[in-house]
Amino acid sequence: MSPEAASPQLAILQFLTSLQSPARILVAISGGSDSTGLLLLLDEAVKAAPHLKIFLCAATVDHALRASSTDEAREVATLCASLGIPHTTMIWQGDKPKTGIMAAAREARYGLLATAANDFKADLIVTGHTFDDQRETLQMRGMRTEQVSTGIGDAVLFDRRFWILRPLLFSTRADIRAFLEEQGVPWIDDPSNEDTKYERVRTRRQLSADAGMEKDIGAAWEERLGLSSRGAEWLDRHFRLHGGLLGQVMPDGLRQDRLVLDYVLARLAAVFGGQPFVPGRARMERVLTFATGSGLGRMTAGRVVFDLRRDGLYLARESRGILPLVLRPGEAGVWDGRFYACNGLSTSIVVEAATLYAPSFLSSDLIRGMSQESSAPKSLGAQDTSRLIESITAEKRDGWIPVTSTGMRERIQQLPKGAWRRAIASAPALSAEGASLSEESARMVELTPYFAPFDRFLTRFDVIFANRLSAVFATAPYARLPLRSIDGKTT
Repeated sequence: MSPEAASPQLAILQFLTSLQSPARILVAISGGSDSTGLLLLLDEAVKAAPHLKIFLCAATVDHALRASSTDEAREVATLCASLGIPHTTMIWQGDKPKTGIMAAAREARYGLLATAANDFKADLIVTGHTFDDQRETLQMRGMRTEQVSTGIGDAVLFDRRFWILRPLLFSTRADIRAFLEEQGVPWIDDPSNEDTKYERVRTRRQLSADAGMEKDIGAAWEERLGLSSRGAEWLDRHFRLHGGLLGQVMPDGLRQDRLVLDYVLARLAAVFGGQPFVPGRARMERVLTFATGSGLGRMTAGRVVFDLRRDGLYLARESRGILPLVLRPGEAGVWDGRFYACNGLSTSIVVEAATLYAPSFLSSDLIRGMSQESSAPKSLGAQDTSRLIESITAEKRDGWIPVTSTGMRERIQQLPKGAWRRAIASAPALSAEGASLSEESARMVELTPYFAPFDRFLTRFDVIFANRLSAVFATAPYARLPLRSIDGKTT
């Protein structure tokens, strides 16, 4: 877990001794050399150190993209049985997309691994990513940007539930294969690893050795962690949240270090825009130039309206492109990349933008309604059932719009009317069978903030900032890393 070259055996030993125990590890194994080596290395180390109280289970994801994938999964199951390691095969069911297949397969793979981890009651997931994968990723990202990249993270939280760790990230594939050959254990070569229609395969063939890459990665990791920490401090000092929908950067916050401002505004843009990735470099340069300029006005980027006024920069979701979400009884989903919704009613509901109802936003009745507070469902991922987020409800015609809030008893009247109007228009409105839900029915729908750049995949580099953002939105903190120490430091 440290950006220094290490033999596979040493890397695994360091990983296991840093792990909180007792622990059950789910090993993601495809049958290729990297994941097979990971399984055998862990099995050997765990059996040699029973006092660590670490147990293994394994899962293979059959993407059902090749005719041979079923037989390959059976071979892996046989290997696991010979080692006495519980194993399951998870199959990617349904139609596959004609474009973006690699990204879709990745999303499906981690979702299925999380399901397997839940079934096995595992505490964490490990994958066989190696230093070769790291070099390929850095090379590909280097072609797109001049910024120093952190590459593949050594620890990623998936779906707010399971940490995915990569203990062999600084061990080479050649060393792992040498270990397998010593053990007399074969591996499966996936033919897609030689298909040049994939960017990673083309990159792999062009790579040259770089002996100093570990130091570059280490420096990039330290810089990213530092930015996360400074960004969290910036949130405390310079950011305000109104009604859970309207962000405000105070004027002094726009005069802070440009590197920190770039980091926080990019992530706030992704959060308010419901986007899983921060805006690209060119787009962020335009946002920063606008936000730090002397002229007042508005601009739109990444589905977010940036409204620069004398009292600061306001951020809200633009009203275009907000699609409805239909949830059957008991179903859950993410609406507009900004809200997690779970339908606790016995009828189907629709979550859609409040702007569709064209309420009279600034009427005195509405303003009084916006000041009312009520209990909201348990926040996503909360372990303590007494930890509830507050909400305010805006009365709209004969129904209600549930809007999450920090619980601050803010004076809505003092907010810029245009900015507040825009924010409320992006609020989630609930209806069933063409009619707005009553307040009582709305309480049966769990509705909590969702952070698109963090809640599905959160690298450990952004955890400090993401946790501070969770506090701002009054949602549950993210799961802690299941490690006693990382990079020689206590977590």
